[in-house]
Amino acid sequence: MDTLIRDKIANRNLLLILIGLSIFRIFYIKYGPLDLSPDEAHYWEWSRRLDISYYSKGPLVAYFIYVGRLLLGETVLAVRIMAVIFSALSSIYLYKLYTVMYKDVNKALLVAVIFQIVPLFSTYSVVFTIDTLFVFFWVASLYYLWLAIGTVDKYRNWTLLGMFIGLGMLAKYTMVFFTGSAFLLLVFKKREILKTFKPYYALLISIILFSPVIIWNYQHNWLTIKHAAGQAHVHDGLKISFTSLLDFLGSQVGVLTPVLAVAMMWALFRLKKIENSLRSDFLIYLSLPTLIFFLLKSVQGKVQANWAMAGYITTLIAFVRYYFSIKSQRLVIAASIGLALFLTIVSHYPAFLKLKPKIDPSSRLRGWSALGSELDTLYDSMKKEAPVLIFSDKYQVSSELAFYMKEHPVTFCINLGRRMNQYDMWPSMNDVVKPLNGQQINGILVRTGSDDLPLELFGVFNVCVKRSFNVYEGEYLLRDYSIFMCRGFNGINLPESNKY
Repeated sequence: MDTLIRDKIANRNLLLILIGLSIFRIFYIKYGPLDLSPDEAHYWEWSRRLDISYYSKGPLVAYFIYVGRLLLGETVLAVRIMAVIFSALSSIYLYKLYTVMYKDVNKALLVAVIFQIVPLFSTYSVVFTIDTLFVFFWVASLYYLWLAIGTVDKYRNWTLLGMFIGLGMLAKYTMVFFTGSAFLLLVFKKREILKTFKPYYALLISIILFSPVIIWNYQHNWLTIKHAAGQAHVHDGLKISFTSLLDFLGSQVGVLTPVLAVAMMWALFRLKKIENSLRSDFLIYLSLPTLIFFLLKSVQGKVQANWAMAGYITTLIAFVRYYFSIKSQRLVIAASIGLALFLTIVSHYPAFLKLKPKIDPSSRLRGWSALGSELDTLYDSMKKEAPVLIFSDKYQVSSELAFYMKEHPVTFCINLGRRMNQYDMWPSMNDVVKPLNGQQINGILVRTGSDDLPLELFGVFNVCVKRSFNVYEGEYLLRDYSIFMCRGFNGINLPESNKY
């Protein structure tokens, strides 16, 4: 077949597949069983208060949600439409990367499609968090890094590389691992490039784009660094925890599937032995440093399943290159892709398995709209008497209430010993009620579980009445809440959090 015709067919097939998947995902987002995750709801809150950065993350996710809101209003689809778009764009860049590396559009198409069905990546095609953006900018940066080190182009590809790295860091700070991995590749395999201005030019561009985060942190006592140190358990010192190591390994197998996890790593090392080229070096250096870092980190403390996800992108390329081009093993291919597809389908419709909420990860994304409806009823009743403050002691609950209550009220998150979060950067309940000049203020406090009114809140209101609210799925209790209807706000004085 003529090369040009073959390329056009592959391009068309990729486009048709991605359009089909995108239509399905839009339909699923609108009519599927999943509410916004707590993180999505919290990022939606950020988009209502745009800033150049935020306490725990860069600003890019808030900006894109803001655009979605402008286009689609205050809807779940408005929050998640960017997940659909950026997932498709990630596949397009993977397709382009494989094509320029191996000159094989058919295998490139396989990489792009398999990416869409691996549970680790498919999750972020319908759930929009910083990881959706992070993966896209990592993949795009891979593409421009390969072009930059493999062509005689002076600055175009290096410019685009710096831009995508910088934007990636505005999405998620672990994009810095890309810079480190690329530097290692240049040091050991393309050292002559380090003698030119090009890589430093790209680095400068990335730093300029990332500078809003630096400025914000300078203005706020470097809070993000303190938060990152807390997340990384820096203050815990050196300790060994085989439990967290096993948890991390188990989580990686879970999000990739056991067969695919082993097959990708095997392919990565076999390619190096068989080809021993810049291509195999590229795949290794843009994978192993990230994976090794988080593996070692898991020995010291808990590492979330998605933290190492960028390290698996080039291993996926290695998987297709090895098993579809060099060593055809149909059983491995069928088991890897089949199990990944099965788990992805099940994750979209978890009710099929009838799992108990405690062992169903998707349970965190259900039941929030029901809580919002319950609060609407109470809110409508109480606001007839006086203005009502909606608050919780968890940012997840405060954010979900802000989104799922029909009036999208301003909500608050009080500190009862928790670590700091973005709500602490915004006006408090005291700040909001000051302009009301002594007018009576009521409040509704929502806590998860069956706890009583915290001692810290005694005297904050004249009277609080507790009621319980449970959300069920069939025979299973999905989540239980304690709701306190309080009257007569007297002001609140809680210590600032010293946990990050």
